[in-house]
Amino acid sequence: MKNQPHHDGSELYVSNIAPEIGEKVTFKVRVPNDYIFEKAMLRLYYDGEPRIFEMKASKPGASETWYQVNVEILNLQNYYRFAFIGKGKYEWLNAKGLFDHDVHSNNDFQLVAIADNPEWIKSSVFYQIFPDRFARSGKVTIVPDWAHQRDWDLLPRGRGKYTSQELYGGDLYGVSEHLDHITDLGVNGIYFTPMFPARSNHRYDASSFDVIDPILGGDEAFQSLIKTAKKKGIRILGDLTSNHCGAGHNWLAKAKRDKKSKEHTYFYWDKSIKWGYVGWYGLESLPKLNFSSKALRKAMYEGKNSIVKKWISPKYGMAGWRIDVGNMTGRQGSENHHTEVMQGIRNAMTEVNPQTWLVAENADFEASDLNGLGWQGAMNYQGFMRPFWNWINRNPEITGGFQGLPFAMPKINGEQLVASMKEFNASIPWRSLTASMMLLDSHDTARFRTVVMGDRKAHIAAMTMMLTYPGVPSIFAGDEIGLEGSWGEDARRTINWRDKSGWDLEFFSQVTELVKLRRTQDALINGGLRWVAVEDDYLVFLRESKKQSILIFVSRGAVKARVDLSSYGYNVTKTLYGPVIQGEVFNVDSAHSTQGVWIVE
Repeated sequence: MKNQPHHDGSELYVSNIAPEIGEKVTFKVRVPNDYIFEKAMLRLYYDGEPRIFEMKASKPGASETWYQVNVEILNLQNYYRFAFIGKGKYEWLNAKGLFDHDVHSNNDFQLVAIADNPEWIKSSVFYQIFPDRFARSGKVTIVPDWAHQRDWDLLPRGRGKYTSQELYGGDLYGVSEHLDHITDLGVNGIYFTPMFPARSNHRYDASSFDVIDPILGGDEAFQSLIKTAKKKGIRILGDLTSNHCGAGHNWLAKAKRDKKSKEHTYFYWDKSIKWGYVGWYGLESLPKLNFSSKALRKAMYEGKNSIVKKWISPKYGMAGWRIDVGNMTGRQGSENHHTEVMQGIRNAMTEVNPQTWLVAENADFEASDLNGLGWQGAMNYQGFMRPFWNWINRNPEITGGFQGLPFAMPKINGEQLVASMKEFNASIPWRSLTASMMLLDSHDTARFRTVVMGDRKAHIAAMTMMLTYPGVPSIFAGDEIGLEGSWGEDARRTINWRDKSGWDLEFFSQVTELVKLRRTQDALINGGLRWVAVEDDYLVFLRESKKQSILIFVSRGAVKARVDLSSYGYNVTKTLYGPVIQGEVFNVDSAHSTQGVWIVE
């Protein structure tokens, strides 16, 4: 892969990723010395009109030269790209790549002139817990009338009449009892799927947003967990269904009793529907919330004691929200309040605590959802998990997993994988990529160990990719010990704390090493992203910050590769993980999936 002019939104290329209006920002581009041109220019919009600024060489090197220009920022959202002009040369560099033809601004680099995302997420690794399946303390004996109790050591029955009512009895006291396992792994954040009372084990049908579910131990267990987790340096991310509530919610009960109540305005009413209201995906159990209601907006996020504000306040201490089906929130038929609600939730969180994190499910479906003003990031299915599954593809009959396709997974090569990633990355600001949740699987998908048909080496190669790629990595509880599962409910298996003979402890040890690298190496915390080699079966990329440069190698199977860094002016000087290698040219020869993480200078 030929070295080409490069820019991304990281600290090496943009002097301030979150400037104020009127502030000057230095934009830089790195150009290989064998790339011949006469002038480099920055093209930036001012009030919707493109302006051109000529760049100057600032830092010549043996292999590459830096060009830069200082530009005043006048708008909230700033779209820009670079032009290289010379004799017979006319090329544009945008966030998608280098092109020798005119391109549209849809893939321009983006800079947003508002406060930056929380600094702490840059060095965070999260651990996703489905509360009913992680650990059972025995301290909670409540069994609700909807529940069908299930023995802890049995697998979920998966697809049947009582799927969402199978209750294993995991609780927050159980989580507290096993926090040492989480800290041993090295992660410093926990993302919980919903903890509010509901009529299901997944709790996405909340019957209240005011308290923690008593069968999880209630507010007392939650406060105890928050306190203990804080002492261990672990932040807690909550899960909120802003799109809908459950049919058991008191809002719906009040709305049915009194058509003049404010709660009646919270829903969409339709006499042609058997139960009289619009449900999400037509489900009676999940009444859709109507954000044309000012009273609902006040209750959900605007009011002083609103749901969004309450749980991230100092009293309760959540570090932010993951928003369920954030892409559908505020949208219903001809009504579209989506942008107002999305930005309203963001603003509410900023009012209470600007250091909270707002990440949304399926915010990766529309680029505008991640323009920097609403959701800070997405659960990155579209730009990471989905293409990575398609690339590694050991189990094509696995469907779901947000593939969104009614047929087996396609098999793609490395070039197609990186093209998919660039397609997603190029449509959003850099800050939205680095604030997105990177994941190999989740409570809604098959387990990755099953995706690769039990291949530990392929799994660790994938973990290497996830823990070195830009974003906030998230490990689904149990993945670190090799848990399996063929679809969402099947993947929601319990962890056997009494008998660890089934745990993949060698894998756990390797994941722990990688988590430590992700949290401590500056290039993985603050670095940009440059692709060095993209072949059918392996990938090589750089993460470069002001303090450090790291090279990553990942293959999906047996591989013989030759990597030449001479055009980048780099030598491998230290091995952080994987085979011991040195020099500017090296070979990787492996009989199985493999990976390497090296410092280059």
